[in-house]
Amino acid sequence: MNAPVPHNANKAPPKKGRKLDQVLAGARQVFLADGFDGASVDDIARAAGVSKATLYAYFPDKRLLFMEVARCECDRQAEHALAHIEMDAPIRDVLLQAAQHMIAFFLTDFAQKTFRICVAESNRFPELGREFYESGPMQARARLSTGFREATAKGELAIEDVNLAADQFAELCKADLFARTIFGVSRSYSQAETDRIATGAVDMFLARYGTKP
Repeated sequence: MNAPVPHNANKAPPKKGRKLDQVLAGARQVFLADGFDGASVDDIARAAGVSKATLYAYFPDKRLLFMEVARCECDRQAEHALAHIEMDAPIRDVLLQAAQHMIAFFLTDFAQKTFRICVAESNRFPELGREFYESGPMQARARLSTGFREATAKGELAIEDVNLAADQFAELCKADLFARTIFGVSRSYSQAETDRIATGAVDMFLARYGTKP
């Protein structure tokens, strides 16, 4: 289950079927528990409640399965955030809500473990890191850039390079807590701690790109 994967092979959608969700749920559980290398086909099939033949029918390569698990979770988080952000609120409120959702995701067990897996395997399997980057950071940049472009058109922000501004906003949301979690310094945080990072990120961002005093 480790045949070479050509660049962009992961872009093909997985085979549809009634057991696809089972396969993804089982794979997610095993990858998070055992990492990429430690996740065996037997364990994934067992956790998913399917045969190995069924697993191979959906994903002939373990890397493709891991990438689809990562993509689905990133999409789910993005849709959840969009559904709960009040886009018609004042720009500071919109940015605060976006920051809070991003920080919450950055600190999830899934995001942390997937990040570690992609970094650890990037030399052997660069497509893992590439896919996670395209599914996560690049999607976040695209969504933020669209929002920033619209806010600039309405005069709420003054941004020339919306892609750079989107990257900067995401990095501001990683201040302090993300690094502490990645390096195992802390595992949980109070609402006050996450609010501090969100507020600081928004204040810094508006100091550079805001149009109102």
